[in-house]
Amino acid sequence: MKKRLTQEQEFQIMKLVLDKFLWLGIGVMLFGLYQTINNQMTQGISWIVAGAFVLVLFIIMIIKHYEISP
Repeated sequence: MKKRLTQEQEFQIMKLVLDKFLWLGIGVMLFGLYQTINNQMTQGISWIVAGAFVLVLFIIMIIKHYEISP
């Protein structure tokens, strides 16, 4: 017999998983900033855009899961 999670338990698990996306996005953006400072402008900007993409995915996942109207 499967046990159903409460809304609070589901939210806590979701926070743990999505927190990793947040750290990953920020880490990628910081690496891009490091690349930009070291005179590799185009490669650094590419990393920053990739990090922003991860953060946008994070936002979309939250909105879809919790049906938040923008």
